Amino acid sequence: MTRHPSATVKPPEAARADMIAQAHARSRAIGLRVSEAPEFQPLGRVDLRELIDTNRTLYAQARPVMDALHAQIVDTESMVLLTDRNGVILHSLGDTDFVEKARRVALRPGVSWAERDRGTNAIGTALVDGQPTTVHAGEHFLHANHILTCSCAPIADPWGRTLGALDVSGAPQGLHGSHKHTLALVRMSAQMIENHLFDTEFAGAIRLQFHARAEFIGTLYEGLAAFAADGTLLCANRSALFQFGASLATLQQRGFEALFGQPFAAVMQQLMSTRSDPIPLTLPSGVRVLARGTPGAAVVGAQPAWPERGQRPRERDPAGAAPAGTRPRAAAWQPTLADLDTGDARMAAVLERVSRVRGRDIPVLVLGRTGTGKEWLARALHQDSPRRDAPFVALNCAALPDTLIEAELFGYEDGAFTGAKRRGSAGKIVQAHGGTLFLDEIGDMPLAQQVRLMRVLQERAVVPLGGERAVPVDLRIVCATHRDLRAMIGAGTFREDLYYRINGLAVTLPPLAGRSDLDVLVSRVLAHVQREIHDAPSRITPEVRECFARCRWPGNLRQLANVLRTAAIMAEGEDAIDLVHLPEDLAYDCAPAASDDDGASTPATASQETPARASHPATFTPHAPQESAHASRPARLSDWQARLIDDALSRHDGNVSAAARELGLARNTVYRHLRRR
Repeated sequence: MTRHPSATVKPPEAARADMIAQAHARSRAIGLRVSEAPEFQPLGRVDLRELIDTNRTLYAQARPVMDALHAQIVDTESMVLLTDRNGVILHSLGDTDFVEKARRVALRPGVSWAERDRGTNAIGTALVDGQPTTVHAGEHFLHANHILTCSCAPIADPWGRTLGALDVSGAPQGLHGSHKHTLALVRMSAQMIENHLFDTEFAGAIRLQFHARAEFIGTLYEGLAAFAADGTLLCANRSALFQFGASLATLQQRGFEALFGQPFAAVMQQLMSTRSDPIPLTLPSGVRVLARGTPGAAVVGAQPAWPERGQRPRERDPAGAAPAGTRPRAAAWQPTLADLDTGDARMAAVLERVSRVRGRDIPVLVLGRTGTGKEWLARALHQDSPRRDAPFVALNCAALPDTLIEAELFGYEDGAFTGAKRRGSAGKIVQAHGGTLFLDEIGDMPLAQQVRLMRVLQERAVVPLGGERAVPVDLRIVCATHRDLRAMIGAGTFREDLYYRINGLAVTLPPLAGRSDLDVLVSRVLAHVQREIHDAPSRITPEVRECFARCRWPGNLRQLANVLRTAAIMAEGEDAIDLVHLPEDLAYDCAPAASDDDGASTPATASQETPARASHPATFTPHAPQESAHASRPARLSDWQARLIDDALSRHDGNVSAAARELGLARNTVYRHLRRR
């Protein structure tokens, strides 16, 4: 018997009431109290600037949309806010008479409005639920926030991963009567930002705009699809997925002809000849649509702006650099296992082994020297698993004092120790619930915490410091270390039972020196740097390639990425990175070994150079013959930095803040430079 839709689908208001009730339940579970005054410590200027830099693509695309949205709601005692994926406000603009009221409840840049910090609210709840949300007055969990009515919509990247959120918050009397209209405006504005992000990400690809009705082409409702030069589908926006009636993963398995029923080359030729007039195409469902095409670098033969087939795109740095400490560095790239397969046989063997356990909750232990990409592999395992939509939480056990690891990992209750935050802290284990917990440098974890971690892994529950109630957790654990854990077990500094608990599968990442894919890695890093530095070179000279091949790379991939980024800044506007652009101290790692008095092999220093070595390219001597073209340039790294700062100050008419922002420096660095002049 067919069930009536009303028996299974709740009315919108009932569904919304359930959503609010569930959000309140989460707030209580976190330990928030409705009557408490919310504490907040906004990020400082430097930290906020760094966070904006981390989200610079989102920030740049959202700003003009925010201006347009604010113009539509001006004089309604409200403001428009942009947050990152964690709910931290990046930018706000609003009516002057409402701004002061908003500041009293910490509605300002640099403050987190995640549910764990502010309880039920439109920003935090929309990010948790992944859907547009309105929270009105008393629906907020904290009484202090009852002065607000807020409408928020998440913003996703072209692959559906949440980047941030767009919110309109205001006084209840100003917005309540029109909150449905406000939410519709916010949803449309968020979709506009997403379409801008799509166009930016695939500026070099062939982009198709289509819809069943011609008047919707060029609007928010158009389908957008990006194709490589061979007709491979790279990505599609939400409207396109809706029109196709299939997921992106499913569509990427088909070629253009399977999606539109016509040969790719013929359609491209027709689109290029008509340009302004849409052409008819047919979807697999039989629905006829009209389409326009935009040629990208793929058509004209330039360097494509999309990843290679089989790879996931990198996020912007936010995102391509190796993570450091307990959180990702500025660019939170989410690699897949396919992304890490760059042609080296040893790396391919590692990836083949770990691919056999993806999707299965078998703990993985990643071994390898510092900088070999252990966290990248952990992120790829997470990204290729059914847990990909849940949190990936990383903790560097070597980056925290012994006294803080326990609180960071297991969490703590209110008042558990002197200096503890009010309301306590959930801890990394609870934050990773449903997803993956990555413990970097597990060999540096104190023995006492090893015992507690062992109990958590056995019981799948964690008791926070100062607490009595066990919190159930469901997570996958990936650990990494550069230490010899078996030797530590023999020395009594690492527990044997924990070792066998985390060592379901152990793999060792090869060091960079000797890898056969160095050229591919260099190209990948430079492609990422070009997204950040517009005029950065896309290649290195043969002399630099020879130098890199001889380098010992003690810092491995992390060192390579830093060297290339610095060199790209030095070579900005030039065709290629040459030896003169490399950091001076790289010569130490690339120089031939010399023998000391005891016969040990050590890198030769500058003072030990022979005439033959002085002319070797690895010494980066600015007066070497191959560098004569650059003789007028500064030879020292400090001189290059000074010139970069002077040029930036000149471009910005002496504005220190603007120059520092362009170069990614702290303002104090620029001021120190000015004092030295």
